[in-house]
Parts: sequence; C-alpha cells; structure tokens
Amino acid sequence: MPLFDASSIIHAWDNYPPELFPPLWDWLAQEIVNGNFAIPSVALEEVGKKTPECAAWLNDNDVTALPLTSEVLGESLRIKHLLGINEDQYHTKGVGENDIFIIATAKTHGLTLISEEGRQFGKPNILAKYKIPAVCELQEVGVTCTNFLQLIRSSGVVFKN
Repeated sequence: MPLFDASSIIHAWDNYPPELFPPLWDWLAQEIVNGNFAIPSVALEEVGKKTPECAAWLNDNDVTALPLTSEVLGESLRIKHLLGINEDQYHTKGVGENDIFIIATAKTHGLTLISEEGRQFGKPNILAKYKIPAVCELQEVGVTCTNFLQLIRSSGVVFKN
C-alpha cells in the first residue's frame, strides 16, 4: 500500500486539481475508500496547514491516517541516530523531524512512500543532509520511495473523461 508524504498529495492537488482532473481524483478517492492508500498523521497535519482544502478532501474520503505509535517513534529514533542527528539539531538541507516520522511510518508498516522530495545525485558526505528519498535508499532503512507520477504510471490506470 502506498503511503503519501505531505509533499506528494499537495503536489497532486496543485498540479492536477480536482476540477480539471476529476477521473484522477475519483480513482484516488476509490483507492482511499478501499484502504489502498494511507497517510501518516503528521503528514495529514502538514497538509492541513499548507492546503486545508486538500486535507478536507482527504478527511471527507476517510483517508487512513497512521498514528505515531511507540513502534514508529522507536524506528524514528533509530533513523535519527543513523543519520547522526543529535537532539533537535537537524540540518537545514536534510530531513526534518516530521520527515523522519514519515519514513519510520513507512518502514514500520512495510509501505512504499510517495514523496515529491527531490532526488540527490552525488549524495552529500553528511547523512544529516540527506533528503527523504536518499534516507529511504539507505540499506539500514530500506524503504521504497517513489513519486506521484510514478505511482500513477505503475497503477496502469488510464484516466478518461
């Protein structure tokens, strides 16, 4: 099951607005209702702050919001230490606290993460500067990370009006 990062669902909302792409949003709604898509609760909160209409749409369609459980928090702490992040000293060019929670949620539930964070070619020497896709690719993390367009392509769904 794919797990949406806030960046991905906001990207979809902004670039494929429901009023212009109704079949896409009908499909997304059906996938949500069927329990095939989820979002971490922290990502849903981010969406609510940045794009309240999108958060309302997700909630209206009863999106599964995965909570921060003790298992997710434990995995978050492991990833944070792996990246060499001490206390709340996150690097401005790398993942933030919510990003780590989101990755840990995907890892804990064995889900593919859908994120629009940019890929880093020629990864930084400092792990704390890694963005979501690079953190996911670490062998010790091992989370599959893709983006919204790749999700659509891999679904095999053709949208016609």
